[in-house]
Amino acid sequence: MAYEKSTQKAVVLTCTLSPSPAESSTALMGQQFVQELASHDVPATEIRVVDHDVRPGVMADMGDGDEWPAIRSQVIDASILVLCTPTWAGHPSSVAQRVIERLDAELGKTQDDGRPSLFDKVALVGVVGNEDGAHAIVADVYQALNDFGMTIAAQGCTYWNGEAMHKTDYKDLSETPPATLSALKGAVANAVHLARALSISGYPAPPK
Repeated sequence: MAYEKSTQKAVVLTCTLSPSPAESSTALMGQQFVQELASHDVPATEIRVVDHDVRPGVMADMGDGDEWPAIRSQVIDASILVLCTPTWAGHPSSVAQRVIERLDAELGKTQDDGRPSLFDKVALVGVVGNEDGAHAIVADVYQALNDFGMTIAAQGCTYWNGEAMHKTDYKDLSETPPATLSALKGAVANAVHLARALSISGYPAPPK
């Protein structure tokens, strides 16, 4: 079934360890998500999280200059969240883990109609790295985002892993590998379709 276009927005949280303006493979993948979302008439904002003072904790606002509340407001305002992370020692980056910890606060927050704050939002995941671990990372991040109330799009991820113990990064490739790009395009198409469907008929409030 094809749904009519409705106003959707997306936010891409790039969880590289490299602050701007350093080049970043994770940021490159995040920008590719932004471009593909635009091809579906979905404007997206990419945020390099490490550029902001996101405090440790599991509250929506940790105070004292914490910059997470501004990022959170964009997540709440969006219908699609993309989380992109590099692979470090087979795990998501510490920045990605901090984002997950801060999103944990949403478990205690609701929309005006009493539904969880992240209901009807669609999640995608992107992973880069020159070691294996993408499937495990995607699974871990999926589980967390789903726990918080987001919906995972069908085939809602893409990833790239270079050869073990080699130094080539995603950003250094002459072109994006076809399989990675195809997965990204499919993930975005499915996410946009799902977000539009949920905008028409969202989830019911949890039973009391």
